[in-house]
Amino acid sequence: MTVFDRCLELVLIEEGGFSNHPKDPGGATNFGITKATYEDWIGTTVSVERMQSLKVKDVWPIYRTKYWNPVRADDLPDGINLIVFDAAVNSGPRRAARWLQMCVHATVDGAIGPKTIAATKACDPATVIRQYQQERLFFMQSLDIWKTFGKGWEKRVRRVQDNALKMLPQP
Repeated sequence: MTVFDRCLELVLIEEGGFSNHPKDPGGATNFGITKATYEDWIGTTVSVERMQSLKVKDVWPIYRTKYWNPVRADDLPDGINLIVFDAAVNSGPRRAARWLQMCVHATVDGAIGPKTIAATKACDPATVIRQYQQERLFFMQSLDIWKTFGKGWEKRVRRVQDNALKMLPQP
C-alpha cells in the first residue's frame, strides 16, 4: 500500500459515504466528492442517484489528481502529508498550502514548491502537525456553518491529528 493509499483510506473514513445536507454548500456528496467536482471531472452533469452509486474506484483518481498532487504530498514528510491532504480535500489545495507555509515560516503563496518542502523538512513534524490543525480549526470556527457542522469538524481535525502523529517515525 502506498502512502497515498493509506492517507486516502484515512480521509475516506472521515468523509464517509453519501450525504446531501441542506446546509452543506457542497450539496450532494459521496466519499467527499461533491456533485460539482464529479461533474467537472467527467465532463457532464449527473443525477443525485448517480452520485449515490459512486464507488471508491470512481473517486480515487480525483483525490490523487485534484488534492494529493497539487499539495505535493509525495514530497512531504509522513504525517504532514496526511494533514495537508485532508485539508486540501476540506478547504482546497491553495488554502491547505498556505496553512503549511504559515506553520513552517515559508513564503505564503498557496503553492508548495521546493522552498516550502525544505522548510517543512527542517521543522519538528509533531509541532507542525499541531500548529497546522489549530490553524484549520481557527478557519472553520470563522465559517457561518460552524454551528451546524462544528462539532463534527472539530472531532475530524483531532482524529486526523492523532493519525498524523502516529505516522511519525518513532524514536
